Amino acid sequence: MSLSRRHFLGTSAAAATLAALATPGLAQGRTFFGIATGGTGGTYYPLGGMLAQLISNTAELPDTRLSATAETGNASVANAQLLGRGEIESAFASADILDAAYNGTGQFEGEPIENLRAIGALYPETVQLVVRAESGITSIEDLRGKSVSSGSPGSGQWQLLGDLLEAHGMTREDINEDYSSFAQSVDKIKDGNLDASLITAGLPTSSVTDLANGHEIAIVPLVGPAIEAMQEAQPYYASAVIPAGAYNGIEEDVPTLAVRAIWTTHAEVSEDVVYAVTKALYENTETLGQVHPMGKQISVETALESVSIPLHPGAERYYKEMGVTE
Repeated sequence: MSLSRRHFLGTSAAAATLAALATPGLAQGRTFFGIATGGTGGTYYPLGGMLAQLISNTAELPDTRLSATAETGNASVANAQLLGRGEIESAFASADILDAAYNGTGQFEGEPIENLRAIGALYPETVQLVVRAESGITSIEDLRGKSVSSGSPGSGQWQLLGDLLEAHGMTREDINEDYSSFAQSVDKIKDGNLDASLITAGLPTSSVTDLANGHEIAIVPLVGPAIEAMQEAQPYYASAVIPAGAYNGIEEDVPTLAVRAIWTTHAEVSEDVVYAVTKALYENTETLGQVHPMGKQISVETALESVSIPLHPGAERYYKEMGVTE
């Protein structure tokens, strides 16, 4: 059984843009399609809400209306587990977590989730190690003895923090780890109750924007031999740049890492439904780009980037039609 259905309510302008795509003459039947996202301070939640509304307005199925909803979630690990139990029809998750979940490695050691199926790649999630400008923290090594938020233990950045610490010869015992959400962690940084927050999300991230608008911030660069060694062992961590001007006070480009977000489903969802939602996404990316910055980075040409788990047959049918796969 799916999670409770809560429609995401976007801005009035975004809602008007997507409502204009609504098609008349919908049939009497209704098929529900949920999208598990993340916390309200990240990128998964607002983008998932816009995508759900777009699907509800444009996706076509014979003899039924497809009604999509976005659900708040606890990020990649928890979302993969929801899919494994068949408790939601789709979810957003990072490529590295999905690979570990499907193969039973990392946090899923010995417990593979073999029913996971990919719909397609979305956008690169940028790793942002955020601190107050006056903190004196300029490297991973400077986190020793500091309070650091890694998010929920069911999140991709929790695993990433462990990888970063290990790459620099440290362990979680060397820091005071905090498990706050994005929004909670920036509130703690504002109040002086947290030294750093590791945030993995699309740029710009609303919670970081909020912090930077009222306080001087810095973003710690993630570069150097230790990072390169980690990338060799964990190839999903691609090099990326946070451009100057992404947030108030960030006046120079900051080298960092990124991992692509993947829209995922499970094997029991029907081929027709997944075909319909895949088509709705990739044939309306221009609309998504108008209502969310990350929508501009979603493209059918990059739909299979970083996808290492099997494609759902419905998505594969669409990609064959588009010439993306043979």
